[in-house]
Amino acid sequence: MTDQPIKAEPAGPGGTPPAGTGLSPRQRQQISRAVQYVVLVAAAVAAVLFVDWASLAQNFAKAEVAEQALPELFTIALKNTLIYSVGGFFFAFLFGLILALMRLSPVRPYRWLAIAYIEIFRGLPALLIFLMILFLPLALPGFEVPGDLYGQGILGLTIVGAAYMAETLRAGLQAVPKGQMEAARSLGMSYGRSMTTIIIPQAVRIVIPPTTNQFVSLLKDSSLVLFLGVSGEYVELTKFGNDLASTHANATPILVVGVTYLLVTIPLGYLATRLEKRQGKGR
Repeated sequence: MTDQPIKAEPAGPGGTPPAGTGLSPRQRQQISRAVQYVVLVAAAVAAVLFVDWASLAQNFAKAEVAEQALPELFTIALKNTLIYSVGGFFFAFLFGLILALMRLSPVRPYRWLAIAYIEIFRGLPALLIFLMILFLPLALPGFEVPGDLYGQGILGLTIVGAAYMAETLRAGLQAVPKGQMEAARSLGMSYGRSMTTIIIPQAVRIVIPPTTNQFVSLLKDSSLVLFLGVSGEYVELTKFGNDLASTHANATPILVVGVTYLLVTIPLGYLATRLEKRQGKGR
């Protein structure tokens, strides 16, 4: 008895599968999309029917309460948030660069110290760092962080940000072709001068997109400054919104503060994406 070859049945009209073979991928995709639309419509209808929009607007979007946030929302809270964030980013970048160079150093103790710092402070919650700073005067009597509460907030963001910045900068340094260092040394430059004039500038250009995202992260982490007990002229956005919400027993200031954060972070995130795409095209 000879084996008979099995012939595939031709597809039906319009690309439909033959009877008994189930749905085509296109049909499954259409059904899946239809189900998603049904779910979205059902969710929208449920929101319209069951959410108390009047109560929601009264508690989260009360115009009279929102007006109370102005102009201090921008002249004090946003200004202080930017001071903490920019200051923390600046020192985190410098300290992170030092850690990155130590991480790549041929001297083992330098590498060990850098690795220990990076692993420890990347593993600890940022809030814990700020609480440690809060209790520094008890652990070190007589010690004061320069800049008062501004200095304490910037110190906390620096400690947190440097650990992450170090890894970003290390990746940037390693992305610079090794031939650049070899060419610089062949011209008689010292190792230090080669790093500062040739390697580091190229690495900084490479890491601009990820460091922009790092700044956005520090901007959001600046809300932890409220645990340092800031008040008055030192308040940042989150503390400002929380105090105003408590005063009016209304959540509108929290929503206003959230929108203010988004007005800063969304453009920065978009900028980081554009820079990353432009950098990718240039390679």
